[in-house]
Amino acid sequence: MPNKEMLLIPGPTPVVDEIYEALARETMSHTDMRFAGIFSEALAQTKKMFNTDGEVFVIAGSGTLAMEMALANTVARGEKLLIVSHGYFGDRFIGVAKALGIEAEVLTAEWGKQIEPAQIEEKLQQGGFKAVTVTHADTSTGVAANLDKVVPAVKKYGALFILDGVCASAGLEEDMGKEYGAPDYKIDVVLTASQKAIGVPPGLAIVVLSPKALAAREAMDVCNSYYMDINNWSPIMKEPQKYFATHPINMIYGYAEAMKIIATEGTAARYRRHIAIGKGIRAAIRSMGMEIFAAEDVAAPTLSCILYPEGINDVEFRSTLAKKGLIVAGLLAALAGKGFRLGHMGNTTNDIFCKALQIIAETLTEMGFTVDGAKACNVFHDVFAANTK
Repeated sequence: MPNKEMLLIPGPTPVVDEIYEALARETMSHTDMRFAGIFSEALAQTKKMFNTDGEVFVIAGSGTLAMEMALANTVARGEKLLIVSHGYFGDRFIGVAKALGIEAEVLTAEWGKQIEPAQIEEKLQQGGFKAVTVTHADTSTGVAANLDKVVPAVKKYGALFILDGVCASAGLEEDMGKEYGAPDYKIDVVLTASQKAIGVPPGLAIVVLSPKALAAREAMDVCNSYYMDINNWSPIMKEPQKYFATHPINMIYGYAEAMKIIATEGTAARYRRHIAIGKGIRAAIRSMGMEIFAAEDVAAPTLSCILYPEGINDVEFRSTLAKKGLIVAGLLAALAGKGFRLGHMGNTTNDIFCKALQIIAETLTEMGFTVDGAKACNVFHDVFAANTK
């Protein structure tokens, strides 16, 4: 099933033929042992990708459900949560916490910048925080969190580290077995979804909990949800033929195929590829006379927020790209109308990005700007090559 458009938004991302073919397989019973085998292998591969000795939960839902599930199973009503926000999607934890009766405090970065570890430590020194949420790559700003700095700043105060990996998982390293300066300085929860760097259509919420996070759930009297309670799902994830709620069968087929693709490429190679693509895209965009909203040292490998040169009409520009087969996303909140967001993650190819850059250059030229698309493509390839040696 060929992709008729280049869907280069911050998710969903283009779906490759192997995954489309898996999605199109005959639907089995959700209690069929053959299906259970497929699901079990996908869960095992997910544990390997995150390098965890905890548990993986893959259920029908969106990334928003994964956010809520992560909090509902680790932070009880009335307990304190610190939200470290680098943009719109970091702020979404505020509403989730409020709905669950969690007392949330927020550290909000200036858009385009990171919260400094010292700010986090100053807040945590006040005491009483059960957990801290951090968005790995915020799709509203294109800013990525620096885990090497942020994880130790959180863990030294004993709080659970909850990582929103929706726009990062399978594109940036999220190693839950990694020690960030001390044996117990590790990521405790990763929440994510199927439709971004994993490369499957929307429909799966994925939550991975470390043994410490699992213990937090056991210490809670109740979970403020029935569907999201991991105590209901844990037996099913161990034996998927058992019933709690009906699995999204065909989505699991696609997810299992995606896990095979990731394993074949290798996580280290996949992360290097995403870093190289991100650097290449940003360099190519700058060669066209446009700017990236996030500074290079904080820019996410999985997407870029791109600012227009003076005089570009946002709706006209993105509509023209769409007519040429390139779909990009608008900027959000105060940045709306000032640029666009370009996703560069998942099972995409350099040829796709080169073609996209040429369409962007062609459209800018039509709008009165002199832009060399061939040069931009060469810049992309050169920078990509330099970062994959």
